[in-house]
Amino acid sequence: MKFKNVYIESMAYHRPDVFLSSEELEKKLSPVYERLRLPFGRLELSTGIKSRGYFENLRPSGISIAAGKKALSQSKISKENIDLLIHSSVCRDFLEPSTASVVHAGLELKSGCSSFDLSNACLGFLDAMKVAAAQIDSGLINNALIVTGENSRPLIEKTIEFLNGNKGLTRKSIKKYFANLTIGSAGVAFVMTSNPENAIGRFVGVENLSDTSASELCQGDGNTNELMMETDSEELLKAGIDLAKNCFQKFKDNILSDIDHVVGHQVGVAHRNLLMKTLEIESIRDHVCYDRFGNTGSAACPLTMALAFENNQIKSGEKVAMLGIGSGLHTNMAGVQWL
Repeated sequence: MKFKNVYIESMAYHRPDVFLSSEELEKKLSPVYERLRLPFGRLELSTGIKSRGYFENLRPSGISIAAGKKALSQSKISKENIDLLIHSSVCRDFLEPSTASVVHAGLELKSGCSSFDLSNACLGFLDAMKVAAAQIDSGLINNALIVTGENSRPLIEKTIEFLNGNKGLTRKSIKKYFANLTIGSAGVAFVMTSNPENAIGRFVGVENLSDTSASELCQGDGNTNELMMETDSEELLKAGIDLAKNCFQKFKDNILSDIDHVVGHQVGVAHRNLLMKTLEIESIRDHVCYDRFGNTGSAACPLTMALAFENNQIKSGEKVAMLGIGSGLHTNMAGVQWL
């Protein structure tokens, strides 16, 4: 799906309150590490994740509101002119009403601004960008605000409690909880518009592909204050890379034929290396933030791009490929050309 007149006017993020190093996290897991004789240091060594963050006293809506305020403050588009708000995180305040309604109120958006939640594992933000872009390009709306607010604290705390307290775990059975320890937190917000005047980039288009036969490889459940997840990390890695390979050729044919920068999903070093090798893009500059922030779910791709923009790492005219992969299994690959 290509777009003719869709632009990104501003990008902003909200950092976690607390960062927990992999060393500190493993110390909290000392009972199970010692019982199973697991080597300390394996978490950072195998993932490349030095730390992950969490918010102590913010709901997902509060994280998204903080990021949204920053994005609006950096934009020439006032909150009165936002026509659509999409809240796109895995995390939510409650099942009903939508978390977007809380964000809408917190940002004091106009009553004519429609809002809803769009959740699709780690692809929520990219899917929300696609939905907003389609409405902008069709002329249905002029301006949209995409937000996400991910907080890993409930998942990490529940995982620590479960692993230390479950005496039946073995070195084999503990593997399906390992991915939980990589999850991080962040808020991100993008303002999207039909007006190129103050834009920083043009949203060129998106390609997507699904393999829902892999929907059982990563599943999470619980409530907003107590989450748990089980992941077959090895099989998920293989299936995700295969899906990305099949989608990438379509992306190059239809969206961006040449690429200057890659922003991939921030799972860890093994995923990053295998993705770049499989897609034969190792010579292209890629940007990462998993080493500091961990795997921030739906915030991963947009957070990484916002950080690259903040650090002036992308220049005018350069093209960025946002390569998202989410459990389910789905991939979205979006193209952005810097202005």
